[in-house]
Amino acid sequence: MYLKRLLIFLFTFGSIALNAQIEEKDLDKLIKETLTTFDVPGISVGIFKDGKVMYAKGHGVRSLTSKKEMNDNTLVGVASNSKGFTCFALAMMVEDGKLNWDDPVRKYIPEFQLQDPWVTEHFTVRDLVTHRSGMGLGAGDLMFFPEGNDFDVDAIINGVKYLEPESSFRSKFAYNNNMYIIAGEVLKRVSGLSWEDFIETKIMQPVGMKNSKASYNRVTDRSNIIEAHTRADGKVIQIPHDWSETANPAGGIMSNVHDMMTWAQFLMNDAVTEKGERLLDKNLFHELWQLQTPLKVRANDSYDSNFKGYGLGWFLTDVKGGYKQVYHTGGLIGTVTQFTMIPDLDLAIVVLTNQMNGNAFNTITNTIKDAYLGYEDINWIKSYGDRNADYLKYNDSIKAAVFTKVTKAKLNPNVPKPAQIVGTYTDDWFGDIIISHDGKTYNIKCKRSPRLFGELLPYNATTFVVKWNDRSYDADVFMQFTFNENEEAVSASMKYIAPITDFSFDFHDLELKKTN
Repeated sequence: MYLKRLLIFLFTFGSIALNAQIEEKDLDKLIKETLTTFDVPGISVGIFKDGKVMYAKGHGVRSLTSKKEMNDNTLVGVASNSKGFTCFALAMMVEDGKLNWDDPVRKYIPEFQLQDPWVTEHFTVRDLVTHRSGMGLGAGDLMFFPEGNDFDVDAIINGVKYLEPESSFRSKFAYNNNMYIIAGEVLKRVSGLSWEDFIETKIMQPVGMKNSKASYNRVTDRSNIIEAHTRADGKVIQIPHDWSETANPAGGIMSNVHDMMTWAQFLMNDAVTEKGERLLDKNLFHELWQLQTPLKVRANDSYDSNFKGYGLGWFLTDVKGGYKQVYHTGGLIGTVTQFTMIPDLDLAIVVLTNQMNGNAFNTITNTIKDAYLGYEDINWIKSYGDRNADYLKYNDSIKAAVFTKVTKAKLNPNVPKPAQIVGTYTDDWFGDIIISHDGKTYNIKCKRSPRLFGELLPYNATTFVVKWNDRSYDADVFMQFTFNENEEAVSASMKYIAPITDFSFDFHDLELKKTN
């Protein structure tokens, strides 16, 4: 009875179609197989359909150390699924007449500045939240990522003016977290409340999200919260929580499947709470789900989609040639999540995990979604499983080849000497990176982001490999030096070694000049 509506349609990961006589254990089996296939310690899943919670359960463990079980109340950082809350909050300010989506950002933040003066003057609140700034993917994320740096909101507002655009303004989609951080500051200045206070008091509490918090630091009861996990040097390990509170408007919310399904029910009910309270004008609400920045649809799209793009805090597409799908994903170091709604079917699917592997949530969401849409079973767990294995093997082979060359470079007489490269290298927005030599080993540290430190390993006559001390980052990079006529380094650039590196480690955006 608990899954009656779902089980009429649902397919397992195998080839047998479920029917009303098959119990929820079949969905349990899929999720448990997903845990094993993708080496994820814990997953919680929620399904909301036709006004009811059809499934809400956790599987696996929330911590490899404690072995405590993941359950439906376990708190998880939903990461970029927070962006929908930020845009909803801004829309409430539009309704109150305190701002307009197309107001220039400088109307509220006069010190806001980008490289191009014309773009600076014409950059709107809408532009902040639609990923069309002209800057590259994840540009400037190192100002808040990883945790433990000294960049506050003012520093980020100051820093974005140094970021080089990669495309013309409003011409291309490129995901950008810093613009959401600045959007959170707009909310603060027009509402008089911090982003966190606004989200909790004006949205979460009226909606009925009883266990959610706007940030990790606001969670006082941590008796049922995940620990983060990631694959490091070929093995999944538990790692410390990592998220800068400065970036909460881009991804700070902590929630669980029950509260996220409450959020879904509220949204699919046109922003009306269970108590009948409308929190946002219907027209303003529907604008959040209207296309702002288009994205390409693949020729052989699995869901027969005709369009795809980004709205105001949400990805948008159509599935099965007509049903609008509103969705988002989120990722922190050690956590990935997915939130999917098909309002025409009154269907929402929530998948929260404690390991950095999006193939896991895609497997579960797609299998459930296919059942409701009437698609034949694709066996997503095999499809994503094979893809995941090949991808990890590919990345591992790249890293292995690089470090084999590092070993050989120890015998290369042409690699630079300490006197040629030791010193301070400065980037306009990121600050100083310091290279030192203790007589045996090169060391590197980022002054404003002290968790980023490690060893500099010779690679060839112009290039070193930066091996970060925290192996969970999986973000080792090449550091290439430019030398003057005296064979002294004058500048340096970085680029990641393997494509698995998270885009928020945007070392490639640094323009490092040697200052001493």
